[in-house]
Amino acid sequence: MKIHRAENYQEMSRAAANMVLDQISKKNNSVLGLATGSTPIGMYEYLIELYNKGDIDFSETRTVNLDEYVGLSRDNPQSYNYFMHEKFFRHVNISKENIYIPDGADTDTEKVCKDYEKIIENIGGIDLQILGIGTDGHIGFNEPGEAFIPSTHVVTLAESTIISNKRFFDDKKDVPKKAITIGIKTIFQAKKIVLLASGSGKAAILQKALLWPITPGIPASILQLHSDCTIIGDEDALYLL
Repeated sequence: MKIHRAENYQEMSRAAANMVLDQISKKNNSVLGLATGSTPIGMYEYLIELYNKGDIDFSETRTVNLDEYVGLSRDNPQSYNYFMHEKFFRHVNISKENIYIPDGADTDTEKVCKDYEKIIENIGGIDLQILGIGTDGHIGFNEPGEAFIPSTHVVTLAESTIISNKRFFDDKKDVPKKAITIGIKTIFQAKKIVLLASGSGKAAILQKALLWPITPGIPASILQLHSDCTIIGDEDALYLL
């Protein structure tokens, strides 16, 4: 495991974007595992900047997103599908046929999960997975529990996750209670993993995830075993390490 200590959020975002640039430069049809939320927005902004300068080409790139809320349609402004198109996809030359995000509006969630897992397998797995980390140690929407759930599945969101995500909604009651998420094994099988963390609110959980024993009670702790995992954090997030 490598730790990249960035001075601030902007430097963290730039370093992450440069890792994506390096990946696509080496393999133009790379499969990128992408994350949503506030943490990776800066990385997407730098990638758009690189694209506008002609430094990166997404025409052959495939993407799979970590998760999606259950019950939200693709065009719902709070859905992760909408987020990804607004923050990234519509600004670069990625083909819509190469974008994969779970369908949160499909009521047959079991089939959605199985089909999504098959999609990831059929396109050769994830070359570079971008992750954030929740204050309870979740990655994707894999919440703390008694066991690591390996494949794509529906999860009931923890109260702490709902509280954290309510800032994106008009009211806490509007936050979906369930989500579809890629499982721990599928994440772990990515050839490279980059975990982004920003702010002092992530310092305590990063210390636990990276230095404490590996446990499904802190899902991100499994990353200690990955052969090519890089943590990129700003000074506030990494000050306890």
